[in-house]
Amino acid sequence: MAKQEAAVPEREIFSLSGPLYLTAVDWKNPHHRRAVAASLVRGVYILERDHQENRLGHQAQASPWWNFFHFQLSHMLIDDVDYSVFGAIYEYHSFAFDCNAPKFVIAFRGTIKKPHTKSRDLKLDLQCISNRLHQSSRFQLSMQAIQNVISLVGAANIWLAGHSLGSAIPLLAGKNMTKMGYPMETYLFNPPFPSAPIERINNEKVKHGIRVASSVVKAGFAVAKQGQNQRSQKDDSFYALSEWVPGLFVNPADHICSEYIGYFEHRKKMEKIGGSKIERLATQYSIGSMISGVFGGDSEALHLLPSANLTINLSHCPDFKRAHGIHQWWDPNFLGQSELHLFR
Repeated sequence: MAKQEAAVPEREIFSLSGPLYLTAVDWKNPHHRRAVAASLVRGVYILERDHQENRLGHQAQASPWWNFFHFQLSHMLIDDVDYSVFGAIYEYHSFAFDCNAPKFVIAFRGTIKKPHTKSRDLKLDLQCISNRLHQSSRFQLSMQAIQNVISLVGAANIWLAGHSLGSAIPLLAGKNMTKMGYPMETYLFNPPFPSAPIERINNEKVKHGIRVASSVVKAGFAVAKQGQNQRSQKDDSFYALSEWVPGLFVNPADHICSEYIGYFEHRKKMEKIGGSKIERLATQYSIGSMISGVFGGDSEALHLLPSANLTINLSHCPDFKRAHGIHQWWDPNFLGQSELHLFR
């Protein structure tokens, strides 16, 4: 008896769950840019799902996720431990030239909880939480790929994009490239923010009090550290990142990324009550990075940012799975608010 083909989930099929309304992309439209970037990230997920399910030829589902927007798959990024597809380099090809479109997009998937990828991805999740993702071979492979593409066309024509664990990689890579003088356009969907879930506290006074107390402690640590190293603020690498303004896309119902909302809102509140100097020092540290610094580790919190364009999805999400999912970012009925946060 012939083996019956497994049914492909609807959410993996572009014609059933992709942004079909984007038949003509306006590359100046931030909503269109967000939807395209998210779709290209989804394409990486489906590349690996095709690999896992051995879907070849007409059975493969990945290519419509980039072909629809006139991109071609230039290169796949393969993990050196589990040999899974974790990233992709797309090159834009269109008969109608548009200077606002990227020449290349380098996209990264997040965790896939399937037997072939679960162990490796969860280990990387733990490295992300413990501030050690930059030590992983997956990140090193990503950095090499990004630098290779930059050497071809320059950073101005390249986008970085990722979702969940896959957004932590371009976040770190974007920081590194900015320090080298190459700030890049970056789209971070549901990026992880390792922290106590302060944002889930309903009492605003309690929440604000906790954040203020935390800021005072972290500012004190920053002053002690700067005095010990005899460094000025101008020399600090955190301040050097302020010109880079990545796009952060978060959902309040997603506890993995929702702390970014409180992180930037608290900076505004501290400025209003006259605590901007304290917050300028505190904002570059997390409690975890402080503890790491005390014991001789890296005190730079890899997930913290001086500047960002923060977009919050205000649409109702019935469960965590949808709040953390990638599909929300191309929903034609997307309801959100964006705010630019600049570090001065």
